Amino acid sequence: MSIPILPWIAHLYTASGIVLALLATMMTFAQEFRAAFAYLVVATFVDATDGWLARALRVTDRLPQFDGALMDNLIDYLTYAFVPALIVWQAELVPSALPVCAAMLVSSLYGFAHADAKVERHGEHFFTGFPSYWNIVVAYLYIAGMAPAANAAVLIVLVVLVFVPIRYAYPSRMKTLQRPTLALATMWSLLFAWMIWRLPARDGPWLMLSLFFPVYYSALSLWLQTGGRAGKD
Repeated sequence: MSIPILPWIAHLYTASGIVLALLATMMTFAQEFRAAFAYLVVATFVDATDGWLARALRVTDRLPQFDGALMDNLIDYLTYAFVPALIVWQAELVPSALPVCAAMLVSSLYGFAHADAKVERHGEHFFTGFPSYWNIVVAYLYIAGMAPAANAAVLIVLVVLVFVPIRYAYPSRMKTLQRPTLALATMWSLLFAWMIWRLPARDGPWLMLSLFFPVYYSALSLWLQTGGRAGKD
């Protein structure tokens, strides 16, 4: 009986995210936040591409005994929620770290475990509630250098939005405006990585320019939910 090598390669690619989470954690405790964010950027790239690889290699059909989706969720919780919360704590981004970080982590547990965390409506795929993009949010707060109280306010608002049943577009699996959305997401990803690379430098227009995609993404998600062809139940 032959060993299905290719599906295991896809799973190992996904599993590399756990090593990246460990490296980001090490850099966080070493106060090397630029390196920690860099590892999280690479982990996000892996997460954005491993699903495509898994589908291309038909891992579910070839390895039905191994739950790659569960592994992916475990790694995502670490890279999207747990490590960013550690950075908030270690970088002293908020005046009182324990309650804010605890709120981030508990709300993300709810978001990851909820049965409707990912839904399909009229052929479109969505996240329900704020989809725990804490890695992106925390990087923005770190780069922006706002007051700790303002950072805490932003984080708490997003914690609340985890529980609000608003649907957010799933960029890699959407159909409406997929090509322009993915093109904009790619441009934004490169700019975001550039901002991380430049740290500790924070000058220039890069932060404001980078906000174009979050604004577009939020508007697109709202349109799909309230008036778009895929947003109505």
